[in-house]
Amino acid sequence: MTIPIALTIAGSDSSGGAGLQADLKTFAAFGVYGASVVTALTAQNTRGVSGIHHVPADFVTAQLDAVFGDLDVGAVKIGMVADAAVTDAIADGLLHWSPAHVVLDPVMVATSGARLLERDAVEALRSGLVPRAQLITPNLPEAAGLLDEAVAESESDIVRQGRRLLTLGCAAVLIKGGHGRGAESIDYLVTHDGVLALAAPRIATKNTHGTGCSLSSAIAAGLARGDDMETAVRGAKAYITEAIAAADRLGVGHGHGPIHHFHRLDHDHD
Repeated sequence: MTIPIALTIAGSDSSGGAGLQADLKTFAAFGVYGASVVTALTAQNTRGVSGIHHVPADFVTAQLDAVFGDLDVGAVKIGMVADAAVTDAIADGLLHWSPAHVVLDPVMVATSGARLLERDAVEALRSGLVPRAQLITPNLPEAAGLLDEAVAESESDIVRQGRRLLTLGCAAVLIKGGHGRGAESIDYLVTHDGVLALAAPRIATKNTHGTGCSLSSAIAAGLARGDDMETAVRGAKAYITEAIAAADRLGVGHGHGPIHHFHRLDHDHD
């Protein structure tokens, strides 16, 4: 038996709570071997982002070729792409290597408010990466940003934006409800076959750093293990809900701390 492999293409979070560090932890929690392509380095902690260093596009290509040239990658998760040149390099790499599953988390702004995607790269993301994705996982502000619309306020607006995003070329859209209001956090999986609403209790905690990164990488891990899309999304939603509920156990940092990626191994709290 060979272990399933997933690749994260993302920025590094020096505090370990988000970005490719969160992705690799999530892959491990799902029993999936994680490889990584670094697109940017961030000086970051639970209080915010203090600096970003971009990796040159040709070195991103070199990393992609090194991984795909040797490893049997079952699924790819794409997070922070930083700038247009790197976005184009990733798009070219996906075209060349044709991985079976691509999950795109269109990261534009950090939870702290720091911009993680240059404005001129939004169009490169929209035209170059969205059409190559099996699934995109925007939150409410990111969905609005991709469409140049106001943030959706109602379920009907969320579904309408999801259907508009499908016209950009992706196979499915998961619009995340974490930025919404109400007792439940509802994510909407929009496909050409219909809409699936996935609800979970909204958990009162400030420790949600890395939630979006981890959800998309959990879906990629499920796809790498052979799950179909709905099964992978349901499994990821359950995992993230539990990880947020367990986040306060960690006590990491003095700001918005990370979710608990390994809560299922935390036997002291069973």
